[in-house]
Amino acid sequence: MKWLWLIALVLLAGLQYRLWVGEGSLAHVSQLKQQIAAQARENEQLQERNRVLTAEVIELKQGLETVEERARRELGMIRDGETLFQLSVE
Repeated sequence: MKWLWLIALVLLAGLQYRLWVGEGSLAHVSQLKQQIAAQARENEQLQERNRVLTAEVIELKQGLETVEERARRELGMIRDGETLFQLSVE
């Protein structure tokens, strides 16, 4: 009878150890949940960035106004007959 109690206690201790320490423990599960939440936030940011880039690509494919605007803003290009004025703000 004593051996039965001893075996039961050893089994209970083993199960408790698995619950509190190691892979699959409560701490490990909590850490994994935090990683999942962080990855979900990063995925949302990347999806929003992709939506913006997709809209920009569609705009660039559809009209020359967007291309002209980007050429002026990013490359400093001007049309023939135009004069460029740059203002310095200090």
